[in-house]
Amino acid sequence: MPLPKISTAEYDLKLPSNGKTVKYRPFLVREEKILILALESEDQKQITNAVKQVLKECVITKGIKIDQLPSFDIEYLFLNIRGKSVGESIELLVTCGDDGKTEVPVTVLIDDIEVSSNDDHNADIELADGYSVKMKYPSLSQFIETNFSQEDDDAVEKSFEMIATSIDMVYNDKDMFSASECTKKELKDWVESLTSSQFQKIEKFFETMPKLTHTLEVVNPSTKKKNTIVLEGLTDFFG
Repeated sequence: MPLPKISTAEYDLKLPSNGKTVKYRPFLVREEKILILALESEDQKQITNAVKQVLKECVITKGIKIDQLPSFDIEYLFLNIRGKSVGESIELLVTCGDDGKTEVPVTVLIDDIEVSSNDDHNADIELADGYSVKMKYPSLSQFIETNFSQEDDDAVEKSFEMIATSIDMVYNDKDMFSASECTKKELKDWVESLTSSQFQKIEKFFETMPKLTHTLEVVNPSTKKKNTIVLEGLTDFFG
């Protein structure tokens, strides 16, 4: 006689990017093992891929394409799944900024971690001659490919590639040019044809896009000085 299957609880969560509610379950022992092995590797690409794999297993709602979700959705989903799986808090060591070396243990409640937004953030960016560009959030897959593919790749080239693959369309009052109909080279060449001020406008889209964040204050036990610590992104919270 086969062993009985033990049921797991299900929870609802709203995605920060679009407010859509998704249903998820805690991760199981086999999925926790994947995460532990990734953590032990101390390799950010391996950690990110492990998170993606676990999310695909734990997100129950049909039609959710994990690979296409913005990175901040991925991070927020993972943290909440982790909270329901192994505990509602994360134990971390943070480095005090006043001396740059003293580490202080802190406990961060997952419910206190938010996806922060910036009032200056805008996906539609005016350029010149009546033309604007509409940007889209880079998916986690794009983020990995751009930032962790080959270590000897040029950082500037990676930045241009990230921007090019995040273009949704270029448009004016009469015409619309979809990025999906362009090659990667065409998009990259178009980005390189922009003026410096136009390029900076597009860079601002990435600088101000939503991100996982939590601010805390700690006292350096060595100097007795108060330090403000800002945690951002998946690796800062991966306890």
